[in-house]
Amino acid sequence: MRVEPWPPGRSGDAVAVLADAFHAYPVMRHIIGEAGKDYDRRLQLLMGFFVAGRVLRGHPVLAIEDGGRAVAAATITPPGEQPEPSDLPARREEPWQELGAAARARFEKLVLIWERLAVPGPQYHLNMLGVRRSHAGQGLGRLLLDAVRDMSRRDASSAGVSLSTEDPKNVPLYQHCGYEITSHERVSSDLETWILFRADDAPHREENET
Repeated sequence: MRVEPWPPGRSGDAVAVLADAFHAYPVMRHIIGEAGKDYDRRLQLLMGFFVAGRVLRGHPVLAIEDGGRAVAAATITPPGEQPEPSDLPARREEPWQELGAAARARFEKLVLIWERLAVPGPQYHLNMLGVRRSHAGQGLGRLLLDAVRDMSRRDASSAGVSLSTEDPKNVPLYQHCGYEITSHERVSSDLETWILFRADDAPHREENET
């Protein structure tokens, strides 16, 4: 199994992978709130919104397949300012018509916190990285992490890779992979967020730039 870039036409597969991987993730539970039997459908809507935000901007989506089935995916924001696509504002409104105003308010509060805690400077930001529960523990997450890091190391404009996590169990895993905590904040009684960053190592960057 190997990491490959995915075209926009396969964004639905990325949504399916991430919805499975993040089914019990604290952020999704926090944003969606009490949804009962409608939780899975609402989660698909939310994931579709997240992935569309990257795809419409032309940002990278990486994936891993097993036997022709998508089993892991990552969405990424590259460094540099980019104009907002003309069709994004309308797409941004769609999920909240069903998820509701309270869910939107919780999401927008999170975005403000992430923006305030963001690591300064040009970097690749790993928005989401997920592995299907059926393939957890096989090292696929590490393959995606390494692929994003290689993208940054090959880009002279990038200083490294940043990410956030809201699962305390993920923090030591990312630290083991070379990431350092830059910020930590409690969002609510049931949610906290960590911002982590891994700087590109200078010697490797110099080799790529020569």
